[in-house]
Amino acid sequence: MAGNSQRRGATRKPTSKKGATTGTGGHGRRALEGKGPTPKADERPNHKAYKAKKRAEADAAKRPQQRRSGPQDRTSTSHELVIGRNSVLEALRSGLHGQTLHVYNRIDADDRITEIVSLAVQESIEVREVAKGALDALAGGSPHQGVALEVPPYKYAAPEDLLESGGRTLIVALDGIQDPRNLGAVMRSAAAFSATGVLVPERRAAGVTVAAWKVSAGAAARLTVARATNLVRALEAYKKAGIFVIGLDANADTMIGESELIDGPLVIVAGAEGAGLSRLVRETCDQIVSIPIAGDTESLNASVAASIALYEAKQAAERS
Repeated sequence: MAGNSQRRGATRKPTSKKGATTGTGGHGRRALEGKGPTPKADERPNHKAYKAKKRAEADAAKRPQQRRSGPQDRTSTSHELVIGRNSVLEALRSGLHGQTLHVYNRIDADDRITEIVSLAVQESIEVREVAKGALDALAGGSPHQGVALEVPPYKYAAPEDLLESGGRTLIVALDGIQDPRNLGAVMRSAAAFSATGVLVPERRAAGVTVAAWKVSAGAAARLTVARATNLVRALEAYKKAGIFVIGLDANADTMIGESELIDGPLVIVAGAEGAGLSRLVRETCDQIVSIPIAGDTESLNASVAASIALYEAKQAAERS
């Protein structure tokens, strides 16, 4: 009623000087301010992925640190690891001195694993049983088949070391090949066709890494790989030593089977897919040859082309 507003209790005073807040949404938004996105599984301390990551890091920290060597020792500066049952077995059979053998602690052992562990023990190589997560981290996601062997950095030979003193020199030189899997495939073919070795440039080229070891199927332990500071100068030195140099090019007019140079001392040069042989390397070659293929096929993979050329060279030498 009019006039009663002055009576004590007739009006209700607000409980907060800031005014009423409708609902709870305002409180919820303020509570979440500054929290950021939800952390990944391997960043949450109570998650199993986090614990597996920490175990892998601890195992990696226990491994002896490898000296990173420079070009003067002709060694690879990448992390050296041989993975896969066949590759590890071939490496140990060849007498390659490993540093540590990592074996999955729940591996289904077969004859290869039994021999791998036996050879490692004979060579006084440390054998470690590790969890799958630690082995996955060590192999960087590559398929390891439950076994990995740490080895010293790969020791490259000098280009002149590939010159065969008592027999026929047969070398595969790679120009601009940057995929280590292609290098591994070439090494495997070179070993299969009794090549003297493989020559790679020191810069901007694939080296003998984990992937190359894996694809080579053990050939990396038996075949010599040399590294040249300058590929053109190395090829010129081979020519002065009486060795013919042929380059592979899909557009060349001369077929490799028609070449008169492939039955003697020989260097086969394969270029990168797409780019092919570099200009200076092409000019250094005694002859450019092609491999006959179907007209609707643009070109062959570099490692496949090198393999066919090696076969042709071997056949020509046997016929002569």
